Amino acid sequence: MFSDPPLTKRQVAWLCLLAGVGLAALTLAADLVGAGRFGGLGPAQRQALLAAGGIFVFGLSLWPLGNRPA
Repeated sequence: MFSDPPLTKRQVAWLCLLAGVGLAALTLAADLVGAGRFGGLGPAQRQALLAAGGIFVFGLSLWPLGNRPA
């Protein structure tokens, strides 16, 4: 049968960049709906933002690798 073309590193980079931005947006939006007991950023939100930043930086590191298979 026909096989799908392999996923490239640039496509994985896009997915990581979008996931990092999405996670950061959801984390910051939690304050809008009143989730949590803290007035500002709570410890779980800080950890989620740190994880989002790590995912984003990982995506940036994959970007220069181009269209090679992942």
